[in-house]
Amino acid sequence: MKFVDEAYIDISAGDGGAGCVSFRHEKYKEFGGPNGGDGGRGGHVFAVADPNLNTLVDYRFSRRHDAQRGQHGMGSDMFGAAGDDITLKMPVGTIISDAETGEVLFELLAPGEVITIAKGGDGGFGNMRYKSAINRAPRQKTPGWPGEKRNLKLELKVLADVGLLGMPNAGKSTLITAISNARPRIADYPFTTLHPNLGVVRVGPEQSFVVADLPGLIEGASEGAGLGHLFLRHLQRTRLLLHIVDMAPFDDGVDTVAQAKAIVNELKKYDSALHKKPRWLVLNKLDMVPKEEREALVKDFVKRFKFKGPVFEISALTREGCESLIKAVYKHISAQQKIELAPEVVDPRFADVAEPAQK
Repeated sequence: MKFVDEAYIDISAGDGGAGCVSFRHEKYKEFGGPNGGDGGRGGHVFAVADPNLNTLVDYRFSRRHDAQRGQHGMGSDMFGAAGDDITLKMPVGTIISDAETGEVLFELLAPGEVITIAKGGDGGFGNMRYKSAINRAPRQKTPGWPGEKRNLKLELKVLADVGLLGMPNAGKSTLITAISNARPRIADYPFTTLHPNLGVVRVGPEQSFVVADLPGLIEGASEGAGLGHLFLRHLQRTRLLLHIVDMAPFDDGVDTVAQAKAIVNELKKYDSALHKKPRWLVLNKLDMVPKEEREALVKDFVKRFKFKGPVFEISALTREGCESLIKAVYKHISAQQKIELAPEVVDPRFADVAEPAQK
């Protein structure tokens, strides 16, 4: 299935049905009175977060979505039926914004979450609503209210705990294959990955996290070069970034430090908040470096790169060092989750004000 993370749709909730002007006509009932019913409500448009979807491809070629209008009111005190609602299934992590102003309207962050993105119009009043002691034969009615109409932009940001970034052919796809259930395409040439891949990493019973593999970045990605800039938004919701570096490039003249610095620079240009996220250094393909040269090579790289965070030495192909990396990542993510779920700390001096004592 083609990966699509952006789409535009036009939605229209149903208009309300018009009220009815009618009078009771029965034998021997000369003055039956008004009996025109109200119109029915127009159908709503809902959006639901479906965990079984991971792309917006359904909305690339199906742009128009209209709910049913409400039925008009009828005589004999009969109200019109409400219009049928429609529900649009979207991937978890979808951002719904106004296509014209760019204002973010809704976000689908939890599986099964349902939101109303367009409300149907209320039905109009029939003449039985206007009956009174001084107006016994009203002929007033009101039309139905129009339903909401919107032009929306759908943008998908995948929900992952860890994001992999690095130059093309750094071994990101091999790593996600080694540690998770994801099976992306792997080949010995750059730009094999053309769209994000998600994988679940199992650490133990009821212990797991989600990792996202993105297309490789190249210098100038923030200005539109390559493919990586198209998918950098998918890293904005991650808790941790793993910077994968190829320590055994095909071309001996390649400066791996310069490439690593270029990646960091592209992150900073794209989004300063993304640049400030926790980022660990993962030195990959060390199985292709002679054992007697590894230590000196790693020390030289870290010194020139001036990196002060955690550094992991691995081989995604042989899975050497992957186990310790997984355990460290899970420990970090678990700590982050506890911080996010921790209750707000209240100054003890104001505890009585914040939470009144129960009698």
